[in-house]
Formats: sequence, C-alpha cells, structure tokens
Amino acid sequence: MTKLRLAIVGAGPAGIYAADILLKMEKQFDVSIDLFEQLPAPYGLVRYGVAPDHPRIKGIITALREVLDSGKIRLFGNVLYGRDITLDDLKKHYNAVIFSTGAIRDADLKIPGIDAEGSYGAADFVSWFDGHPDVPREWPLNAREIAVIGNGNVALDIARMLAKHADDLLPTEIPANVYEGLAQSPVTDVHVFGRRGPMQVKFTPLELRELGELRDVDMIVHEEDFDYDEASKTAIATNKQVLVIDRVLTQWRKREVGEASRRLHLHFYAKPLEVVTDDSGHVSAFRFERTVPDGQGGVAGTGEIREIPIQAIYRAVGYFGSELDGIPFDEKRGVIPNREGQVIDDVDQQLHGIYATGWIKRGPVGLIGHTKSDAMETIKHVVNDQPSWWTPVSPDEESVVELLKSRGVEFTNLDGWHNLDAHEMSLGEPQGRIRIKVVPRDEMVRVSNQ
Repeated sequence: MTKLRLAIVGAGPAGIYAADILLKMEKQFDVSIDLFEQLPAPYGLVRYGVAPDHPRIKGIITALREVLDSGKIRLFGNVLYGRDITLDDLKKHYNAVIFSTGAIRDADLKIPGIDAEGSYGAADFVSWFDGHPDVPREWPLNAREIAVIGNGNVALDIARMLAKHADDLLPTEIPANVYEGLAQSPVTDVHVFGRRGPMQVKFTPLELRELGELRDVDMIVHEEDFDYDEASKTAIATNKQVLVIDRVLTQWRKREVGEASRRLHLHFYAKPLEVVTDDSGHVSAFRFERTVPDGQGGVAGTGEIREIPIQAIYRAVGYFGSELDGIPFDEKRGVIPNREGQVIDDVDQQLHGIYATGWIKRGPVGLIGHTKSDAMETIKHVVNDQPSWWTPVSPDEESVVELLKSRGVEFTNLDGWHNLDAHEMSLGEPQGRIRIKVVPRDEMVRVSNQ
C-alpha cells in the first residue's frame, strides 16, 4: 500500500479531529499527515477562544493531546499559509490538503456609531484575555457602564469576564497582563442585549447559570421580558435546555437585588439601533428599539426607543472566516464554498485535492464537540476521492522541512510544544495555578525551540 501525504492547515480541534479519523482508518488507508498552524502552539480556539475560567471545556485538550502525541502526526507551528507555505507548495509535497482555519474575525453589526472609539469586537477581546500573541498586550478597560450585544455563549463570556472580579480569576491560566488590566477596571454595570426573548437565546444553560454564581455581582432581569407568548411556552414544554434556562431566570427573578459592587443586567426584546457618541466621538450611550414576538418565531418593532448610558460596547454577534490565498471564498457567509467538505469553485465544480472542515467549512455554529462529526463528513469524501488527488513531485517528508528552512521560517514542532507546555505549567506551579501562558510570539518560539 502506497503511503499518501496529506496536509492539514489549522491545528485546532477541527484539524486534529480530521487527522485522528484518518489515522483510525489505517487498515484501508496508509497516510502521512502534517499539521500546519500559524501560531507557535496548537489547539486553536480551545486555547485562544475559551474563557480561562472554563476548565471543563478546556478538558477537550486532553483528547486532542492524545491524538498529537500518537507519534503519527507532525506539527509545524508558527507557519502562516499564504506567506510561509503556499497552495503551489502543498501541491508539490502532498496528495491533498484539508483547510481547518476556523473563524476568528467578528461578524459585522451594521448600525450607526458601531465604529466609534470605545466600540469593540468580541473576538478581539477574547483573544486579549486568552493571551493571543497577535493582539496588543493592553486593553482599554476604563468604562463604568458597558453594553454587550448578543445572546450567545460568547456574549456571556464577555459579560462574565467584564463583571467578574479579577482576583477570582487568579486560579486560572489568565496571563499576568490580563489580570492587571481587569484588576484596574472601574466597571459597575454590564448590560447584555438580545433582540429576541429569553426563550429564544442561543447560550447554553451552563453558561447562563455561571453568571449567577459570580461573587459580589447582582443579577438584574426585568419582569416585562417574561410575558411569554405561545411559542415560548411551547419551547419550555418541549425542549429540556430551554426549560432549564427558564428555571434559572425564574430563580433570578425572585432574588432581591443586594448591594453588590457590580451589576449584570440582561435585556431581552432589544433591537440595536445606534451607538450614540459624545462630542469627541467616544461611545456615550446605546440606543435600541423595544420589540415584541411576531407569532412566527421572530420579533417585530414597537416603535418604542430606549437609551442606556454606556462608555464601551462589545458586539458578540458571531464570528466570520478569513479568505485564504488561492482558495474560493464566500464573502456573505465567511466560509470556503463546499459540498460536504469538498471545496468547489464559483461554477459549482469540485476542486480536486482541496477540502475544508470546521467553522471555515460550515460557519461558526455549534459547540466544539460538533467539529468531530463535521470532520467525519469531510473525511468520507477525502477517502472516496483518493483517485483524483494530486501527484506530488516531492513527497519525501524531509522536503517540507528543507523548504521551510530555506525560507528562514522559524517553525516549531511537537517537541517544541511540549517544551512550551511544560514551561507554562512551571510558571504557574509556584502560585498554585495550572499554568501561566506565555504571550509574546517570539518568546513562545524561543521557549519551544530551546
């Protein structure tokens, strides 16, 4: 059986799951897999997109580590597709490529004032508090009243991180610069706005429940949002997740608002209209229209306009994929156009040898665990399409190493990740923490390759 060479661009959960599925097909498929990752460390959004106070979700890393440590995959970190390695390069060295580059940009929220000073995207803020090496080390945390737009898990992560006291994050892997920034925040009120009702939210019960467990933070909900229509009542009766969300919110409605130093407000039926600015162009208020259920699962405007004073606003209305050199891209959806993972061009023809999986394939929907079934769908076609794969002129495994070295690419490998992993854990050990992340890219590379 001839050994086939496969490249996977993106070493997050989607890429690693795809590699794992292929390796488990060894009886019918002898394949050598190389993972290319633009960051010096693997794991993608599990490392850089999950809030540091969510260790249960980060437990997924244990399963991903087992795949990487199987000895059957090579990792090339700190390698940027389109700059350090190109599609033409991949065709010369591999039989096929799977793109699993995810979605790391913020989706747009097109309302007046959204680009004002003091207005931020959730993705950038998440990258900052997760210690991403390519964002500024400092974040402007000088607002007392803050708005978060969105009703998904990311919106709740943003709200929780803004409202939570920095000292309560110390047991986590939060970087030192992030702790210092949050510790100086003067925040008193965080407002979360959703366009629809409380029974139509996209966040999970676990995320919601965690908000009510924050120390010295009062949860504030508004009775006007809980006059349920028939659709909401049906959702509660037929969907267990919605039922739990209703129970959590019902408990909060019974709470007495205390004298906490911070308050977290949930506003439903609020359609964003405008970010109001002051004379200097800085965020000063959020203006929205009160909505009501339209009887068809959506909402309708009431014409009632409200305004809440704020000094910062975060949009958490979804992530968006980024275009890749030489690969078709759907500008509206932010994905690589494909049929079940088979990449197609603008006339719906399959581009043989090129595949996609994860969020760059289907958009930023679903939880991390959904990427496994998504990868299985893609790999099914990868295997069946084998006769139409490329024929590389330089399939030798060392030829890729020589190529990167010839271009002066300071890449990291799996041993380097083990070095960085051990180093971060050693930094955290004296303080009783799991790890303290190394943030600067050059330091990550130096520690990895020492």
